Amino acid sequence: MILKSLSLINYKNFESKAFTFDAKINCFVGNNGVGKTNVLDAIYHLSFGKSYFNPVTSQNINHNADFFVIDGLYKKEERDEKVVVSAKKGQKKVIKRNAKIYDRFADHIGFLPLVIISPADRDLITEGSDTRRKFIDGVISQSDKSYLSDLLGYSKILSQRNALLKYFAANNTFNADTLAVYNEQLEGFGTPIFEKRQQFLERFAPIFNERYKAISGDTENVTLTYNSSLSTMPLKHSLTNALAKDRSLQYTSVGIHKDDLQFEINGHPVKKFGSQGQQKSYLIALKLAQFDFIKQESGTTPLLLLDDIFDKLDENRVQHIIELVNTNDFGQLFISDTHPERTENVVKKIHQSYELFHLERAQ
Repeated sequence: MILKSLSLINYKNFESKAFTFDAKINCFVGNNGVGKTNVLDAIYHLSFGKSYFNPVTSQNINHNADFFVIDGLYKKEERDEKVVVSAKKGQKKVIKRNAKIYDRFADHIGFLPLVIISPADRDLITEGSDTRRKFIDGVISQSDKSYLSDLLGYSKILSQRNALLKYFAANNTFNADTLAVYNEQLEGFGTPIFEKRQQFLERFAPIFNERYKAISGDTENVTLTYNSSLSTMPLKHSLTNALAKDRSLQYTSVGIHKDDLQFEINGHPVKKFGSQGQQKSYLIALKLAQFDFIKQESGTTPLLLLDDIFDKLDENRVQHIIELVNTNDFGQLFISDTHPERTENVVKKIHQSYELFHLERAQ
């Protein structure tokens, strides 16, 4: 799969900008604030229908406008595919594929597989469990429509159950039969999600380990562990046991929405004991493993976006990454960097065709 061209109208700092891309490597260079990351984010937007960095749609519209349009032309399986994402203030975002509007955004997920590696990924280590769950869900959803459907169903029922718990508290009432209906529905959606997350980690962890070894030089032992209350007890029993707590808190305290991933190096949490270099290597290995997994599952080579990583990594780790992408395993690559010479020196080592786009601040 190749992104042949991209057109932006009123997207973030761009009023109007068009690009025609190389089939292998594309580099966006320029000073901070010129929109390098915004171009990568526009490409991400075409795959997922939302920004990687700011999910609030209206905040991605140029300050001088009331709408944006992102237009991408792809070549996939020898066919041209045109995808357009547009949004207008006060209206619902629209995603079109070949001029046909999607009824559900979920139907588009996975059609244009993509992996982004960015300094913002550090949130996976530093933030709460919801960030790590989104990572798992994002990887699985790109190749499993039923998983995404179950996630959406679970989220809807969870909101309804929480609203009911608040209603009980506000009105000093309780109805066990009504709550039981929600419990049953949560289990119906939650159990398959748990099982697929388990299956995913069993396959993903070895891929991740191999990627980490390649980046770090095989000097450390890393582990990736999936923690879920469903590992020890069916969800319906957990919900029953937590009833008094849930009524007191007025929200659902157990379930797959509380699952987490545990990141460790040499038996210790990466967050507390990993050096900056180890944390960066861990995150890049996670993302490259994500790339491998999606490619295996979808049969399509994802686009790979590298946002500002040369600025954040030491030369040794950058060299490892370049050696990794200098294989036929990877497809089209998009890179952002502040130093044109450094970028060009790095991409020349890959011995692939490339295009360098110099971006400047709009006057």
